[in-house]
Amino acid sequence: MRKIRVVFFAEILIPDFDGASRTMYQLLDRIDADRFEFLFVCGSGPDRINQFVCIKTRSFSIPLNPKYKLAIPSLTANEIKIQLDGFNPDVIHIATPSLLGHFAMTYANDRQLPVISIYHTHFLSYISYYFKYLPFVIKPLENRLIAIQNKFYEACRKVYVPSVSLANELIQTGMSAGNLKIWQRGIDANLFSPDKRNPDYLKRLTGNALPTVLFASRLVWEKNLETLIAVYNKLKADGFPCNWVIAGDGSAMKDCIRQMPDAIFVGQLDHDALAVLYASASVFIFPSLSETFGNVVLEAMASGLVPVIADGGGSKDMVIDGVNGFRCEPNNASDYAEKIRMILGDPTLQKQLSRNAVSHSKAFDWEQLAKIYFNDLQELAASVTENLRA
Repeated sequence: MRKIRVVFFAEILIPDFDGASRTMYQLLDRIDADRFEFLFVCGSGPDRINQFVCIKTRSFSIPLNPKYKLAIPSLTANEIKIQLDGFNPDVIHIATPSLLGHFAMTYANDRQLPVISIYHTHFLSYISYYFKYLPFVIKPLENRLIAIQNKFYEACRKVYVPSVSLANELIQTGMSAGNLKIWQRGIDANLFSPDKRNPDYLKRLTGNALPTVLFASRLVWEKNLETLIAVYNKLKADGFPCNWVIAGDGSAMKDCIRQMPDAIFVGQLDHDALAVLYASASVFIFPSLSETFGNVVLEAMASGLVPVIADGGGSKDMVIDGVNGFRCEPNNASDYAEKIRMILGDPTLQKQLSRNAVSHSKAFDWEQLAKIYFNDLQELAASVTENLRA
């Protein structure tokens, strides 16, 4: 039986680089080599992923976030097309509507190949952060991005969206609902678990036994760091006794350190260290509105850490307000501060919210999600064969 051949395009294919990379590797590490043959094309990544070849294109760093690189396939377009034709794909997977993504879409359209995509990054939500000092350009840029994005995803046969609220938001911008499919994210319950709790570790880190408010994510302004800093200042001004621990790094890290002088910045941690920190802290704060899903919120919940998050973005679908955490007015620092005080002031409430958070997280299963993805690849490949016969 001939294997299904899939070309997988993504800007960055580095394990644990960010939430999108972690999501992709949950799938890539589950590829059944007896059923599928993969070829990868990326701007940054290894020469091989598992047993499959990875083609790397030229790339350049993004000025506002130099950690990220954009692939420029046009510089080696002919060479890439020769390799793709030699591979003879059945299905094209495109991670992002970037330059590389549009190159892949053009290739797929020219050869009448079906395209599948996962909506990883809600770029539309970034514009208001990066152009807040040029408010007159925000709406034109949003309209332009919506037009480009909708045209791109309209050409995909399947687009995985991680939450109902995000799907509704995309549909309201004019995106077609016909090819959208709710496909959430999974959790490794063996890695992220309340069993990883280690009060001694936290005491060594903070130097005391006070409750700890944890934030874990990339330190970039589109994560609504201004509200995070405002909550920190609010609780400090109120004299509320707690530690602040910030896990992650990014272009805004220096500013955050300057504006949160008493917080403990631990940098980017690997998953094992992060799992201990989640399970040992007291409250997880996450004011970001730019998430398509919010992997860190699910990781915190699976670890028994009570989330206090923005009532916006894809993350809000995971939190039932007052049952397994709290949702706050997105930019209202007083609302977050009030919820944090409520949780830390009532041990019984904290324990109940923690238990419910863990219970809720158990519904997110990577094995089932991967099964859906690979079955969809098979279905798309079969549609190509049917069209050829017709």
